[in-house]
Amino acid sequence: MTRSWTDLDDFQNFIDGGGIVEAVDDMPDDYRAEVFRFIEFHANSELMGGLTERDWIPRAPGVRLKQIFLAKTQDEIGHAHLLYQVAADMGFKDRTQMLEELFDGRSRFHNVFHYQAVTWADQIAIAYLVDAAAFASQRAVFAECTYGPYKRVLKRIISEEGFHMRHGEEMLLRLTEGTETQREMFQAALDRWWWPAVHLFGPDSDPNDPLLRWKIKSQPNEQLRHAYIQKYVPLLQSYGFRIPDDNLHYDDTFDGGKGAWLTSDIDWEPLKATMRQGGPDSRRRISNAAANYADTAWVREALQRTGAAA
Repeated sequence: MTRSWTDLDDFQNFIDGGGIVEAVDDMPDDYRAEVFRFIEFHANSELMGGLTERDWIPRAPGVRLKQIFLAKTQDEIGHAHLLYQVAADMGFKDRTQMLEELFDGRSRFHNVFHYQAVTWADQIAIAYLVDAAAFASQRAVFAECTYGPYKRVLKRIISEEGFHMRHGEEMLLRLTEGTETQREMFQAALDRWWWPAVHLFGPDSDPNDPLLRWKIKSQPNEQLRHAYIQKYVPLLQSYGFRIPDDNLHYDDTFDGGKGAWLTSDIDWEPLKATMRQGGPDSRRRISNAAANYADTAWVREALQRTGAAA
């Protein structure tokens, strides 16, 4: 049954009371637009992340890791298409339009996929740092998500992302027990990926962020970012690695004496550059994805003909 609300106050009361919005509901236009934008961004990021993993399948060291990265690629691209379907059901754009805008450089995806993995150690840094940051962000969305179709898809995505994060932990632990050269490789990768992973959470949230007000996000960016830093700084240091932040320090007086790790003032310009498609590897990433999409046009056309014939 389709539900509707008399005004925004009525809708907000529904949200505040734990209500869940469904695709068939006559939701406010602003809510529909904000949720669509958020889900499309998530879908784009999953797809570009999957293509990043795919690039390393032939270069993974050993058959077992090739199999793992093949499975991980399938997971990420599968997540993307589930999310595209959820977004398409909101009535703004169909999946084809969203994909074409992504490959034309007209829509956004997460900052971390605008960087290049230089060595195999970068793939470990991505699995350990980036997957963990994404997992934390997605779990925070799932906690109170008021859009039913998105919340149900997130349940599956989060369970699979949890495996990806654990695999990152396993690979890093194996590397820490390796040679000095391997440890140096990871330190170099950490130097490249620490700040992009921190940037993934975004700058401090606007107090009037509609995604917080409508409970698509359960926590502001700064809380998620702070919790991530508190967890991963001591973990990385315990493995003998150096955080690439000369002003990183532990403040015993923070939060009434509870103490916390505090970073340098964060330079947000690299994040802003990626949102303008001006990241270090943006052009190659987007052009490669567009070329792959064009090369597989015959598959989509064949499927359409088959469907029409049936």
